Amino acid sequence: MPSYTLDINGKQHTVDAPADMPLLWVLRDKLGLTGTKFGCGVGECLACAVHLDGEVAFSCSYPVSAAQGKKITTIEGVAPAGTLHPVQEAWIEVDVPQCGYCQSGQIMAAAALLAKTPHPTDAEIDRTMSANLCRCGTYNRIRHAIHRAAGEAS
Repeated sequence: MPSYTLDINGKQHTVDAPADMPLLWVLRDKLGLTGTKFGCGVGECLACAVHLDGEVAFSCSYPVSAAQGKKITTIEGVAPAGTLHPVQEAWIEVDVPQCGYCQSGQIMAAAALLAKTPHPTDAEIDRTMSANLCRCGTYNRIRHAIHRAAGEAS
């Protein structure tokens, strides 16, 4: 079985895994980083979102072999230890989650959006976040929280 050295949340991890093993299962099963969730398994719901070199990626369908050499950020590493990312703070302030299952993917997508577009419009938020499925339908609160994290909402 091949070994891969992965840069995850600023730390190097060496894992033995089949080349086609989805990054999600490496994160969860081999490294114990369980904040990234399994949703659909086919890259449709974005519950499994991580950042690869700052871009949102579906970890459920991204092979570990393609992740080597990329900077991987999971929900556990989106903010320095002991702090919250502005999106996480806004999520709490606006009380976004209901069941919470999709929230790590939602937060990862919102953080990537704000890194590229610090003051997004509603249309930009809707376009970016449309890949993230939320069974509870908290889309209006998600939009409000993104604006709040951008410093635009009270």
